Amino acid sequence: MARLEGQVAIVTGAGSGIGRASALLFAAEGARIVHCDVAPEPTKETQRLLERQGAESVGLTADVSREDTASELVRLALERFGKLTILMNNAGTGTNALTAELPLAEWDRVHNVNLRAQFMLIKAALPAMIKAGGGSIVNVASVMAEATDYGLAAYCSSKAAVAGLTRTVALEYGRYGIRANYIMPGPIYTGMTRANFDKDEIRKVWEKKTALKRLGQPEDMARVALFLASSDAGYVTGAGIRADGGLLLRT
Repeated sequence: MARLEGQVAIVTGAGSGIGRASALLFAAEGARIVHCDVAPEPTKETQRLLERQGAESVGLTADVSREDTASELVRLALERFGKLTILMNNAGTGTNALTAELPLAEWDRVHNVNLRAQFMLIKAALPAMIKAGGGSIVNVASVMAEATDYGLAAYCSSKAAVAGLTRTVALEYGRYGIRANYIMPGPIYTGMTRANFDKDEIRKVWEKKTALKRLGQPEDMARVALFLASSDAGYVTGAGIRADGGLLLRT
């Protein structure tokens, strides 16, 4: 039996990278999918790929940092598929500037996408999950929730906050059969990182930093997300899984 048979999942940032790989894998494991991306063409392409798999799915082009996006995604799940049992908060963004030089608008933009959007969607999804008798929330953080680097004040603080938010939701809603966990990806080759990792000198540095001596692929993260979304992780909640190829094993 498929591991997500009978489940209904929302996946944000599904137009490429980790989000698309997760939406496709969730669908292959039996889930019906509501997916979202900020750009129309990537959303359409993800929908085409899901339809090619024979998946029941619907896509929405929307900015997750807008308050109405959360309610619209939950509404779509309930209207099309009758319930909501899985939420994967994957959409994210970044910036790079030393703290004293970081514009407030950039700080707000990063936190609105990486943190505020996750909170809004969790808040909108919880009543539906309670009604369904339980569910799984999978939030995408980053190894930078535990580490840092120059120019990453906004990014690191937003991802550390995702970890804190996830643990609190796990504590508050475990009594309803709702689990909440987060993934901490390391150097993953995605649409957001491709411009840097396509440069040999940058890619080789990051490959060397990992114990496995390679960049991660979106499918690597999708498999972690599948584990957390499925009953295989039925006694796992409030946990963060570091999926970084061993990046942080040494300083």
